[in-house]
Parts: sequence; structure tokens; C-alpha cells
Amino acid sequence: MSQGLQTRPKRPSRSKSSPRLDRAVAARTDPDDARFDRQPGEPLGRDLLKNRFVSAVMRSRWYPGAFQIPIAAVFGLVAYELLAGPSTAHENAGTALMWVLWWPALPLLYVLFGRFWCAVCPFAALSDFVQKLVGANRPAPAFLKRYGIWIIDATFLAITWADHVFGIVGSPWGSGILLLLLTFAVIVSGAFFQRRTFCRYLCFLGGLSGNYARTGMVALRANQEVCATCTSKAACYNGTDTVAPCPLFSFPRTMDSSANCNLCANCIKACPNDAITLTVRQPTKELWFRRNPKIEESFLAMAIMGIVVIQNVTMLGVWSDVLAWVNRVTGITSYPVIFTAVFAVGVSIPVALLALAAKVASLGNLEGTVKNFARFGYALIPLDVAAHVAHNLFHLLAEGRSVGYTVAALFGAKESGPTALVGNGTTRCCSSPCWPSAWPDPCTRSGGSHIAGTSPRLADAQPCSPSRS
Repeated sequence: MSQGLQTRPKRPSRSKSSPRLDRAVAARTDPDDARFDRQPGEPLGRDLLKNRFVSAVMRSRWYPGAFQIPIAAVFGLVAYELLAGPSTAHENAGTALMWVLWWPALPLLYVLFGRFWCAVCPFAALSDFVQKLVGANRPAPAFLKRYGIWIIDATFLAITWADHVFGIVGSPWGSGILLLLLTFAVIVSGAFFQRRTFCRYLCFLGGLSGNYARTGMVALRANQEVCATCTSKAACYNGTDTVAPCPLFSFPRTMDSSANCNLCANCIKACPNDAITLTVRQPTKELWFRRNPKIEESFLAMAIMGIVVIQNVTMLGVWSDVLAWVNRVTGITSYPVIFTAVFAVGVSIPVALLALAAKVASLGNLEGTVKNFARFGYALIPLDVAAHVAHNLFHLLAEGRSVGYTVAALFGAKESGPTALVGNGTTRCCSSPCWPSAWPDPCTRSGGSHIAGTSPRLADAQPCSPSRS
């Protein structure tokens, strides 16, 4: 009887209760809490490692190296073409492979396989090679662990701004310099710090991959019951004599997110108890049960949404009207100045709207404004992915044949024709006064862009009349 009295919770006094406390008490019986408690490590579907072929591939000593080698060779060709090939983008195979093919394909890869690209990325392979050669293997600095994602946020915004102002995408040389800067940063990081510190805490593409990987259909997790009896001293995290440690500093036993798992399979090979599972889940399911939202990750999702809005606005004819209006009202004719102001406003709008929603929500739920702000940002990630796919799929469909033309030119074949992958009977791509690429217009095959700060005149616009077969 006394034992029962000791464990029985006391009822809160009615006189001392408050609406917030009442909601907190009621929340204890919320059925969502039970679902939250089951989420970490919960099998999300059929374990793909039960399939002999999948298991053999993931456990093979050739994985992921068999993918890294040809991809590294292609990126070497891309870098050479960007720096030593034709100076015009529509004749450069490096530009075509990088921005017309690879960049549009990335978000589709994230949705299907999570952060798999980071396992086969040539920069990651370069980091591993440098570490083996001259690596000091120092721990990642505490500063990077705490503020690395903010550095990623700032870098992503800076590269997007520089593309519009200086025309990185439209300039093979500009794209080549970007690759050289990335290569330099990877070499320095690999020489001083352990594992893939650059990929986890500094790579702007890694930050994008982490956010988008949360929507992925493949999830790697650990069986909690098996891990509870493990005596191997975290071999899945620390590695073994024959298997490297987790490159992104993730501990499978406590991992409840795919943001920092690149499916490299090191933990699968190192685990002596076969506790690792590789399951298929519904896209975006991870976002349904985000337990510990981080404001820096949410901010990146908001910033990407603002970037997508800006990218699409500058593709429309109204953008020339905006430039003309600013010129009349302020007398400012400098494109970099105007775009910088518009860019700052465009990126700030999603942040401001989410902040307002977080404040309003804090008046009626159990979390404060900051926690709501951090949580709400994750809702934008599926929208970011969808917008990224839609925006870049347009470029792939409108300019996809240029990949074949430019690659064929490397082998002496001279081919020309419309750059669009689909015919005008299905969709007609129209010339715009702000065609956002240095590629020939897929309908008129004429150049035109605001790349490098030059904005075509509104009088140059041609009417748009999309048609369907």
C-alpha cells in the first residue's frame, strides 16, 4: 500500500492550475506521444538487407568505390572542360553535364535514396584520399559543430547571389573556379580534421542534401533491442580494423534522422550483430515526427524557399518591368544593386511569415515562439524539393539535348538542332526577356540572359503561347 502511495502522481491543485499547465497535463495522454515514443529506431518497412543481392552489394568491399571511381572520372572531365574548354556555356560539355544534367537530377536522387550522393561524391573520395596521405586526424572543432550549419546557410545564399550577379552558371570559367574552391576546401579539411568534417559541417551541398534527405524513401536505422546487448564498443560508429568509421559522425543506435546518413554502408559492414536495417518508407515520413527541431536547419529550408521564389521571378517577363520601375523611381541602373535588394527581401519573406506563424501558434500551444519557428520550418522542406524539381526539370527538358551535342563534340561529332528534349507538340518553350541561362533558347536557339548583370530589353521579348498536342 505504501509503495503504491509513493508512485501515485499527485493531482495538481485546481486553484493553482493555469491554461498552459492544463494543456500540458492533457498532452500526456495525447495519442501522438505514443507514436513519437515508437519512432526512433522503429522499422519503417521491409528490411532490404534481407534481399541477398542488396545485402551483397552493401557489404561488398567494392561499395561504394565502384560508383566513386567513374563519377570522379566524369567530374574530372567536367572540371577540365570548364577551365580549358570552350568559353561559351552552350558549347561547353562541362557546363551541360554539371548544370543541365547533374543539378536537376540531384533532388530526384534525394527523394529516392536520401543522401546517397554524398557516399559517391568525388569530393568525399578526395577527402578520404588526403586523410590517408597526410591527414592529421584532429577532431572537428567545437565551433564547426555548433555553427557549421550557419556557415552552410550563408555559403548557399552567397553562391546563389553570386550566380545572378556574376553569372557563375552561365560562365564555364566561373563554374570551374567554384569547383576549384570546393576542391581546395576539401583538401584543407581532409589534411587537418578526421573523417568527412567538411561534408558534415561546411559543404553547402551537404547542407542541402541533409535537408532533402529527410524526404528520402530509404532509411538506415539500428535495431534498438539488439544494440542494447552489443559489446563491440560502438563498432558501427568507430569502425573496425578493416572498416572505416562513420564518415558523417552518426551513431546508428541513436539515429532517428537520415539527414547525416549517406548510406556508405560502413556500419552495415562493421556491426557484428547484424543490427542495422535498411528499409523503405513513405517519402517525407521522417518530417512527421521530428522530435528535436533545430532553428538553423529550419532557416536553411526557409532560405531555399526564398531562393526558389527569386529564381522563378527572374525568369518571368515581369522582372524586366520591375527593373524598369526601379530605374524610374530611384534612378538606380546597377543590376547588382537592384538584385541584392530584391534577393534580401525575397529570402526574408518566408522567414518573416514563419516567425509570425510561430508567434501566433505560441499563444495556443505548449511551445514558445522560437521552438515553433524551428519546427515549422521543416514543413517547407517538401515544398523546397518540389520547387527544386519543377524549376530544374524545366531546364532539363528545355536544354537536355545540349548535353548530347556538347559531349559528342568532344569526340569530333558535330551535331546541332533544338536543345529541348520534348517537341513543341507537347510543350512549347517561349523566348523570355529574362531567359535565365546562357544556353540558346530552346525554341529560337538565340542567346539571351541577364547573366553577368546584363538585362535584355523588354522590347526583345517574344510572345508566349504554350500549346498541347
